[in-house]
Formats: sequence, structure tokens, C-alpha cells
Amino acid sequence: MLIQAHQQKWKEDFKAIKEVLKDALMPLNVAIEHVGSTAVPELAAKPIIDIDIVFGEDVDFNDIKKALEKIGYFHNGNQGIPNRDVFKRGKMLVLHKVLDNIAHHLYVCVKGSEALLRHILLRDYLIAHAEARVQYQNMKYDIAQEVRQDRKKYAELKEVVSKDFIDNIIRLVQILLFVMLRQITT
Repeated sequence: MLIQAHQQKWKEDFKAIKEVLKDALMPLNVAIEHVGSTAVPELAAKPIIDIDIVFGEDVDFNDIKKALEKIGYFHNGNQGIPNRDVFKRGKMLVLHKVLDNIAHHLYVCVKGSEALLRHILLRDYLIAHAEARVQYQNMKYDIAQEVRQDRKKYAELKEVVSKDFIDNIIRLVQILLFVMLRQITT
């Protein structure tokens, strides 16, 4: 099955990858975030860990790129999403016991970027709102069934089908934040 019930192992997998990345990126001032469906307890997902490396103005992207290249990643561009760059594993002669044995997607995001905020806001909203989490999960199961468990077709259709759902959550969170800020300042 393409979509699997949530597994506690995903949290442990993220921690293992994070430790390797943290060591490789020392002493750069970055944050490493577990995002995507595997970061949301009780949410079914594809068993692929999504990770955002977050950097601010005090860090040069090229320093991150060089550090990631040293441990076997290659830069795969931003794939049309500003301030979010994709890194993939290269073909290694010797496999890394963590990085090559845990399926993951690695992104490098500028602090405050829209791509990063979408990842964080969606993750946190789904953690806090069971009804939205169930709705999103059902949407993912329906898409997987419609494409007959084809991974590539699933990714393409999910991008289209889930866009409105995610956009609505982002708008709702923005409205709630605006209302909270108004209450604080009045």
C-alpha cells in the first residue's frame, strides 16, 4: 500500500537523519524540521520522511550545499518553488547506514519563506485539529485508490487535489493569527 497507518518509527527515523545532518552542517546556524504527513501523529502517510533545513541571513546557502554534497547529496534545484531547494542522494559506492536506509525528501528553505511557512502551518494545524487530519487522510487514501497505488501519479494528483484544502488551512491560520494579534494590541 502506498499510504500506511502512522508509525512511531517515523519520529525515530527523523531523529536519526537529523543527527547526521546536524553533524554535517556544524557550525552553521540552521534548524532542522520534520514536516509532511509523517510528522503528524495519527496521520496515515507515504513512509517517506520530509525534512526542511532552515537558514537565515547569517548563513550562505552555498555553505549548506557544500556540506550536504560532502555527505552524498546533490542539489536538484528549487523545482519551481522559490526559497525551497531540493537535495537528493547521489549514487554512493558505500551506502550510509542512515541516509541510504531511510526514505526521505530533503529541502533547504529560507527562514520565513512561503514554502517553509506552508509546511510548518499545515503540520501544526493537522496536529492540533483531528477533524482536519481525518479529512486530509481520507483525501490521501482516495487519491491512492484512484491512481491504483501508482506513486508518481499519486504525487501529481495529490498536488492538484490537496491544494485547495491546504490553501484553506493556511488562510484560516492567517485569519486566526490576525485576530489574536488584534486582541493583543487592543
